[in-house]
Amino acid sequence: MKILVFYPYIPFPVDRGTYQRTFHLLRALAADHEVDFLALAENGEGMEHQAVFEKFCRKTEFIRFSHPEWQRLLPDRLFNPLPSNIAFWTDAGVAAALRERLSTERYDLVHCCDLVMAQYFMTEHQNQRLAIDRSRVDLQFQWMEHQRMTFPLKTKMLRYENYAKLWRFERHVARRAALEVVCGPDDETFIRKWISKKLEVSVVANGVDLEYFQPGSVAEGLSKDPTVLFCGAMDYNPNIDALRWYFAEVHEAIRIRVPKYRVLIVGKAPTPEVVAYGTRPGVTVTGGVPDVRPYYRQSWMQIVPLRIGGGTRLKIPESMAMTTPVVSTTIGAQGLGLQHNHDILLADTAEDFTNETVRGLMDAPLRRKLIANGLNTVHSRLSWPTLGKALSDLYQARFGQKTAQ
Repeated sequence: MKILVFYPYIPFPVDRGTYQRTFHLLRALAADHEVDFLALAENGEGMEHQAVFEKFCRKTEFIRFSHPEWQRLLPDRLFNPLPSNIAFWTDAGVAAALRERLSTERYDLVHCCDLVMAQYFMTEHQNQRLAIDRSRVDLQFQWMEHQRMTFPLKTKMLRYENYAKLWRFERHVARRAALEVVCGPDDETFIRKWISKKLEVSVVANGVDLEYFQPGSVAEGLSKDPTVLFCGAMDYNPNIDALRWYFAEVHEAIRIRVPKYRVLIVGKAPTPEVVAYGTRPGVTVTGGVPDVRPYYRQSWMQIVPLRIGGGTRLKIPESMAMTTPVVSTTIGAQGLGLQHNHDILLADTAEDFTNETVRGLMDAPLRRKLIANGLNTVHSRLSWPTLGKALSDLYQARFGQKTAQ
């Protein structure tokens, strides 16, 4: 098949969760199909990486792009039918470059990343079959964020205005797309309930780069003291909310029961609230690090106390590949098909999360079982080549009957 892959960013270096998904799926598609790659380079950043993609794509083109200013409420935002988070990615130059590409090339399929890129196919290119890979379902994510986090009244009102537009836009996209690919069955369930019962939806879970995330890849060993890790971007609302809940309701209960308990909070751009957790005894906030693997190897377990779901859960398969067992909320582990007490520990209340974390730290045979089963899980079905091949085969079966001329 001949496929155009259209991304809102250049996913390299592969140092963000969404970049891991989009980079590895692109490479997998290019292994089986004739793939052209078109991506936005925000303020020209990342254009020097074109050669990386030219190694496996037929053609690679990066478009210089700058976000428009966020719209003023009056008159721009209120009278724009697009949700503000979609309008933030609207650009006439991008539309022109896409128009030129599709006027000179014919494709069996356009694979685009997320809702922000789908906007360019709503009124133009109606004869082009469109598949959208959703790193998260925007409406689901924003609504869960709204339920879990506190916002000022003005912000709440603006968010309600955006929800209404976003819901309408999600439904519009669902009518236009031939297929949406989501990260987990919870995303599919939400789409079926709130957006469209007719849209074809397929699940391709998130995975791990097993060549990079392997326990022998770094020299660090297990910490002498019982140590847990929380890993992720520390300016990301779901991670901020997870830490807020953990420190408010779980942390002190664990400290009482586990002597010399330590917590590592590892991830870029920590907010002042996250930085403040580092003043607590035994808690270290690192900020961004060049390599997260040594922190996985030091840690007895990773904690994933997420309460806002949707989208990527890459920290869990990474952790399992590095032989660091995981205790997570059900929401945090959704879409990965993991089993409590087999390859992960699951807990949703503060009491249960405390108990399961303590159990994992104090029970070495349990940790060994979780490590062995977790390794088997990621190697058998959560590697990027396996997941990428599933997507490639799905596209061939669904769209490969006709070949572009």
